[in-house]
Amino acid sequence: MKKLVLETTSPFQGLPELVAYQEGLFAQEGIAIEWADRDEAGVKTADTSLTDVKGADPFVSHGTLFEQGKADMYNACEWGNYCRAGATGVGSRQVGRRAIVTYAAIVVRPESPVYTPQQLAGRKVGVPFYAGTHYLALHMLEGFLPRDQINVCRAPTGSRNRFNLMMKGEIEATTLTEPYITLAEKKGCRIICSAFFHGTEVASDRVDAETYAAFNRAVREAVRRINANKAAYLHYFVDYHKAKDPEIGTLKAEDIREGRIVVVDPAPIPADEMQRTYEWVKGWGMLDETSSPLQLVNMDVQNRAHATVQ
Repeated sequence: MKKLVLETTSPFQGLPELVAYQEGLFAQEGIAIEWADRDEAGVKTADTSLTDVKGADPFVSHGTLFEQGKADMYNACEWGNYCRAGATGVGSRQVGRRAIVTYAAIVVRPESPVYTPQQLAGRKVGVPFYAGTHYLALHMLEGFLPRDQINVCRAPTGSRNRFNLMMKGEIEATTLTEPYITLAEKKGCRIICSAFFHGTEVASDRVDAETYAAFNRAVREAVRRINANKAAYLHYFVDYHKAKDPEIGTLKAEDIREGRIVVVDPAPIPADEMQRTYEWVKGWGMLDETSSPLQLVNMDVQNRAHATVQ
């Protein structure tokens, strides 16, 4: 049986992988999964003076164990993984899109004077640099504001930490994922804007096309099961967090909106989207030393692995 060590993943970014593991689907494909316990909280304090992502470390959470040789694969947002693959010291490359399409939102506390994205002009929006909701915040806000009026600053990784800072008024708004969006709504917070975003899998050269194909077959079956009865899997969003966060334990599985949970078959990164993503990230002052997005993807493993599971 082939062993794969994965960095730990929360349901909002890895529900199909967690289902495949819990329901024995990886084992059926001849893969023994081990989890490397990544500190998903990573940065725990805000630095509202840090507004330039170039001053931050892309590996403070996702990829940190991978870069130390302690994991074979991890998944994270596609934009951040472009940057991590560009900065890797161990030759990591993306090998395809993950199965969950993550939902996230910019949220303000109940007494905030902000009701629309335009009203966030110049106000501090705390985001976890290099994580998915950092890039999603930029995407959403630049639809309403000139770039020089978008004021994102570094806030902790982990929605719980950012939620606490927002509620204390240290930042005007922040980005959250489930189940913390649901918790915020229960506490009277307002969603200012929201959207979905893709993520990708990053692998070392120890993961060949045959292994990644088997991994994807297990994930595809998990996707099928989730989509067949989504309500049966909402409890993952509560169960995963409640031991460390008793307030999440006050939520019921049915509190999570099914429409916010979107899973699809893992697939290659489309070439046109790859190029647009690369150019957009580069336009925000990142990937300065990368001349082509093809440098950030193992095209051979991606193409061969996905071709075998079609």
